[in-house]
Amino acid sequence: MPKITAIQTIRTRAAGRWVIVKVLTDQPGLYGIGSASDHYHSSTVITAIETIAPLLIGREAGHIEDNWQSVYTHGYWRNGSILNTALAGIDMALWDIKGKEAGMPVYQLLGGPTRDAVLAYAHAGGNDLAELEDDVRRYMEEGYQVIRCQLGNYGGGGFLPGGTGQPQNAPPRERLFDDEAYLKNIPEMFAYLRDKVGFDPKLTHDVHEHLRPHNAVALAKLLEPYRLFFLEDLLSPEQIHWYRQVRQQCVTPQAMGELFVNPHEWMPLITERLIDYVRVRVSKGGGITNCRKIATLCEWFGVHTAWQEGGDNDPVNQMAAVHLDLASTSFGVQEENHFRPEEYDLFPGYARLEGGYLYANEQPGLGIDIDEAKARALLNPELAARAYFMAEDRRPDGSIVRP
Repeated sequence: MPKITAIQTIRTRAAGRWVIVKVLTDQPGLYGIGSASDHYHSSTVITAIETIAPLLIGREAGHIEDNWQSVYTHGYWRNGSILNTALAGIDMALWDIKGKEAGMPVYQLLGGPTRDAVLAYAHAGGNDLAELEDDVRRYMEEGYQVIRCQLGNYGGGGFLPGGTGQPQNAPPRERLFDDEAYLKNIPEMFAYLRDKVGFDPKLTHDVHEHLRPHNAVALAKLLEPYRLFFLEDLLSPEQIHWYRQVRQQCVTPQAMGELFVNPHEWMPLITERLIDYVRVRVSKGGGITNCRKIATLCEWFGVHTAWQEGGDNDPVNQMAAVHLDLASTSFGVQEENHFRPEEYDLFPGYARLEGGYLYANEQPGLGIDIDEAKARALLNPELAARAYFMAEDRRPDGSIVRP
């Protein structure tokens, strides 16, 4: 069996927000790649991987479960987003190696395909209802069956003009978030869309944890007549126990987990059947090894997977999700992600997105590779040196809205 000889990181995308892990072995030409991207802490993740590498050098690359468990507990404290991301990048690379060694795609190693392709949902948006309708229709024409609907940025529909209701000592702010405005405008948005496009398209919406818990419960109830495919991230991870209230009040399907890194976050929601879709990002959940266990847990409790992607993600993580999707009976839907042509060009073998479906390929391993020269050329050192922070929304009194 091949042994691990080195673990490298490749930082790319213009702003350096993508971190790709490359695990080398003692067999000439045999290596694997994985995703360890973190939009806000790229350098920290790279340091974590460099710290972990000596633990694995010389070990069997094919002992994936044992290597995962060793890294998971190597620093005593665990279930943090940085360690999970570093662990996931290595784990994906080891599965890539295992598949190449076996001459099979990873989804074949996971038990073989349970579907022909991976259903994906699109992201439709607009600054007003007419623009949103046009974008929804555009995706419908492209063949998408499931479409997420947003009024502008996250929280759109709940923003008031700057200065509205602010105290006299408040600094000027361009916009302010108001729960009640959101509770009024989002149901009106879906009433408009259902009137215009009917009930054939499956529609979703991402709250992005903007609401206070009691208002989140109210929104789920108000949206019940519009038969959403799911309502995404209705509550913040700190408030997941409110999902019991949601279940008691309505049947609007719930998708949750974009910020989850700890099994104590998703396990009660799955085992108590309080949500319908788990949205953990594969790299934040600890990679293929751990996420296949999440998918199996979902299967036993009638919950589905909807692994998180998002604009900051990379094609390697997307491909890892696609392999899990193909092999998992509990698969529900996959968040799509579009990349620029020069970004696709870095990753030969990337997942093909067409007509609302994602397609893997028949190449062994993950089926995706990275052109390191092009990856280095795409990186802009000036942009990569900057600090990046999550957008910060506030209420009229100045308090922060948790994203």
